[in-house]
Amino acid sequence: MNSEDMVRMNREYTLFSWSIQSATAPIPITRAEGIYFWDADGKRYLDFSSQLMNLNIGHQHPKVVRAIQEQAARLCYAHPGMATEPRGLLGKKIAEVAPGNLKKTFFCLGGAEANENAIKIARFYTGRHKILARYRSYHGATQGALALTGDYRRLPAEPTIPGVVHFLDPYCYRCPFGWTRETCHRECIAHVEEVLSYEGPDRVAAIIMEGVTGTNGLIVPPDDYWPRVREICDRHGILLISDEVMSGWGRTGKWFAVDHWNVVPDMITTAKGITAGYVPLGAVIVSEPIADFFEDKMLWCGLTYSGHPLACAAGVATIQAYEDDGLLENAVRVGKHLGRRLEEIKTRHASVGDVRYIGLFSTLEIVKNKVTKAPIDPLTELGAFLRSRGLFTFIFHTVVFAVPPLCITEAQVDEGLAIIERALEITDAISQT
Repeated sequence: MNSEDMVRMNREYTLFSWSIQSATAPIPITRAEGIYFWDADGKRYLDFSSQLMNLNIGHQHPKVVRAIQEQAARLCYAHPGMATEPRGLLGKKIAEVAPGNLKKTFFCLGGAEANENAIKIARFYTGRHKILARYRSYHGATQGALALTGDYRRLPAEPTIPGVVHFLDPYCYRCPFGWTRETCHRECIAHVEEVLSYEGPDRVAAIIMEGVTGTNGLIVPPDDYWPRVREICDRHGILLISDEVMSGWGRTGKWFAVDHWNVVPDMITTAKGITAGYVPLGAVIVSEPIADFFEDKMLWCGLTYSGHPLACAAGVATIQAYEDDGLLENAVRVGKHLGRRLEEIKTRHASVGDVRYIGLFSTLEIVKNKVTKAPIDPLTELGAFLRSRGLFTFIFHTVVFAVPPLCITEAQVDEGLAIIERALEITDAISQT
């Protein structure tokens, strides 16, 4: 099938997510390897966003592909109430890499499902109803996960589930409390306490936050933020949930982003990098006290594909790939190079207001003026330039992401950043007007 036929059939018979259908212009992808993929016309693209920030190990890792093939030949599916080897092995491996006393895992098929089930588990365990989440957040597109989501994507789907309350973010570049990094008094943390006082802490089951905020601008919190929210939760008997769907699995240079701050949440929700997207899989990892709670109480959670053997086999092989290939170590080493290069780019380009990075999780925020921080939105022309030059990456309103597979080299990072620098000439011209 040629590229025109691929696009035509996909457009005619399928719906594309988060899109006005008539405006979609999908790339007809046919093959991939490592950090690159090719379209049906043979054009090569550098994958600078790991597809949707999930392909952490790179495209077509041979050991993971082989594990999927071998499991498919042996057993593709089993009833979720049955025990299988890959399910047990993956559960054990997750317990080994998860922080603290997080031991048992409930498997599902993606991040939204993980967050849906985390809501239910938190309410069952605490007997409380309310959940606190941040405004600059995305937790999934199902009704419960969208209720947690603070950004604009929640609004068209309202009303969602009741009981979710939002609070403001530690967005240092655009501090909602009017401070700068030099004058910060951590009102972002005092604000959490204030919201709790209004909502009644004894009515709050959990606070859920992304380990590092992802699509809403890649917001890396101050070093004391997670530990102090942990202390607030402990004081009020509130569960702390870290959504590591995007920031987990080596993306930041640690297994999970919260590991940077030595915080042990009560639950971790995750997906994406657990199989690097090779097979759909999500997970809710719970602490031993939560797991023990359900030893003699019903767990009212269930999915046809929970513990899917093919997905679990892919997960086991993917975690092995992280370890065998030294991908977390590479994320740290190459991430330092990426951070240095982004800081250099910020000084050279009038339209780069801020750069944020942790491991191989990074972004550039594009502005008209560095003093006023007025955004350039949308970045349509910049995005079209990147695509025409063979760079595929995620752009969200005012920010351009650099989130490559963890197997990338410094030279390949430079290859991608060189294309981005040429594209920034477009926005620099706008900034100078």
